[in-house]
Amino acid sequence: MGDRRPAYVPSEEVRCQILEQLAVPVAYFGRDRMLAMANAAAAASVSRSEASMIGLLPGEIEPGLFLEGGEGLAEAIDRVLRTGKGEPYETHLMVEGSEHIWQAAMSPVLDAAGEVQGVSVVTLDTTAQFWARRRLAVLNKASMRIGSTLDVGRTAEELAELGIEDFADFVTVDLLAEVLAGDEARSVLHRDTISFHRVAQRSVLGGCPESVVPLGEIHEYDRDSVVGRALIAGEPSRHTVDEEALRRWMADEPARTRSMRLHKIHSVLVVPLRARGVTLGIVLFCRHRIPGGFGAADLQLAAELVSRAAVCVDNARRYTRERATALALQRSLLPRRAARQQAVEVTARYLPNTSGAGIGGDWFDVIPLSGARVALVVGDVVGHGLHASATMGRLRTAVRTLADVDLAPEELLTQLDDLVMTLDREEPADSADGATVAGATCLYAVYDPAAGCCTLARAGHPEPMLVRPDGTVEQLTLPSGPPLGVGGVAFEAADFDLPEGSRLALYTDGLIETAGGDIDAALAELRSLLGRPAHSLEGLCDTVMDALVPEQPDDDVALLLARTRRLDAGHYASWDLVADPAVVSNARKRASAQLRAWGLDDAVFTTELVVSELVTNAIRYGGDPIRLRLIRDTALICEVFDGSSTAPHLRRARIFDEGGRGLLLVASLTERWGTRYTSTGKTIWAEQPLPDAGDADLV
Repeated sequence: MGDRRPAYVPSEEVRCQILEQLAVPVAYFGRDRMLAMANAAAAASVSRSEASMIGLLPGEIEPGLFLEGGEGLAEAIDRVLRTGKGEPYETHLMVEGSEHIWQAAMSPVLDAAGEVQGVSVVTLDTTAQFWARRRLAVLNKASMRIGSTLDVGRTAEELAELGIEDFADFVTVDLLAEVLAGDEARSVLHRDTISFHRVAQRSVLGGCPESVVPLGEIHEYDRDSVVGRALIAGEPSRHTVDEEALRRWMADEPARTRSMRLHKIHSVLVVPLRARGVTLGIVLFCRHRIPGGFGAADLQLAAELVSRAAVCVDNARRYTRERATALALQRSLLPRRAARQQAVEVTARYLPNTSGAGIGGDWFDVIPLSGARVALVVGDVVGHGLHASATMGRLRTAVRTLADVDLAPEELLTQLDDLVMTLDREEPADSADGATVAGATCLYAVYDPAAGCCTLARAGHPEPMLVRPDGTVEQLTLPSGPPLGVGGVAFEAADFDLPEGSRLALYTDGLIETAGGDIDAALAELRSLLGRPAHSLEGLCDTVMDALVPEQPDDDVALLLARTRRLDAGHYASWDLVADPAVVSNARKRASAQLRAWGLDDAVFTTELVVSELVTNAIRYGGDPIRLRLIRDTALICEVFDGSSTAPHLRRARIFDEGGRGLLLVASLTERWGTRYTSTGKTIWAEQPLPDAGDADLV
């Protein structure tokens, strides 16, 4: 391109003017480390005149200069003079009450022989970039460390822990008392005093000596206090703590004021904890060791930090509220008291999961049936949360309804399967919560204490354990059935003879299936635990739960233990009858004689009427064989069996009708009545209450 030279080359004087008028601070230190030259921008950066700076050493210019590594400007200049290599330098300066960060480039100045004659220092104000980097670093830490759990207290602790790392010396997190209970504080802000719950506090001093409020305590702020005004306005505020401020606060908050004076707290940030438009609490950041008060950039950083933490706290609060609601619903739908029955001694346990997925749908039930029998039920619903609890309640209600009509176990599961398919079809395809009913499992068992027989059927549920009186334990083999809602496969039942004193263990999969655990090993341990001698079912139930369920289970667990009893000859009597109307009077006599033998004279009259009507119906509308049975259990039960499957109907007879009043009379005289069918006929039964037949606690 040839020899190109500018038309004008600045003179030495012009070059000096350019340097002098340059907006970037420039200084020159000689070999004696004294300042030999500085332009106007450099003098202004330290609030001095140029003339007053000449001849000063670095420490005399600004004693507060420092490097991040702890080295001062003088040491950095010495290093450049010694090595002849330039290096960067960062310094913090207070300019008009505000902290500024300067990034300096130090370069050696060489003579013609290449010897180092001095060091030039060119600086740039990088305050904005510095705070942006610091803000991003702190917020990055916050995103990784705050909200690691769905626990309100732990989330607040994580915020306080992060706050005392190079930002504050003492941090407190207070939540409104209503918020901690899972509610939203709406009218709280209109009160004269606002109640808070101290959920977290951290200090660079061990034990948080600055705090006058113990962790977990409830305390109050006046609405006209610094904290109250910030909370009501919803805006963060910055406060310098001087003697005038301490005197002003002393009258309202003497204990806090004394602590602030004792620990020399000189600067405070008050930041409301708000998320999704809801006020949750207040966070205080205090300094007493870190030099310099909080600046505007600190206030902005604290506001962003607390804003992110507030979302995590609100998520934890919402989860806590939903979990408490689901757990309350779940427990309200589970049986709290064992209904009146003497067929089995029962105890049960239910333990919700703590994985954060929400309360599941595990459930159990003990249902008294006709003829002194009892049904034992355990089930598991797909999913977690309120929907799972509600679905569990619907299935439990359905099972109780179907059990009330005395369906056999396999027939009950078939009806329940149809119901689940119907419920699943009614769920919207685009349901937001992914709700589903299909896939639920159930185990239904019916135990007859008179025959000592237990009939069981299952729908995709784990098979139960049986502990015989001699201590041998086996897992009962039941016909496999698909989970409810699958359809297309018939359910089958299996019968087992159970000696008196046998123990049945019904459970959900959460008892034997754990993350990373071996199911076979868990089943083996369960067999071992059940086979040990046990003084009570309560103790055995606790032993099994303590051994197999982790401290924080990731799935719900339900366990139902039942010890069988038998009805002895002193509790029931039966007679075979011929299909002849003449035997009705004889049946009444036998029944009244048996009641007197049991000491139930008051029930003779009603029972004679019931026996007369039921036996007459069996002779007139049924067929051989006919059998009358009386059972003295928690109620006085009268049963009449016949070989016909015709269904009796309760109807109201008209004035001149000769019949149709029998079952109406039975229904009015007894507590309840019904019909159950077998493969060889049907049984019509009626129950009368007995005195002192109360309920017992189940869980």
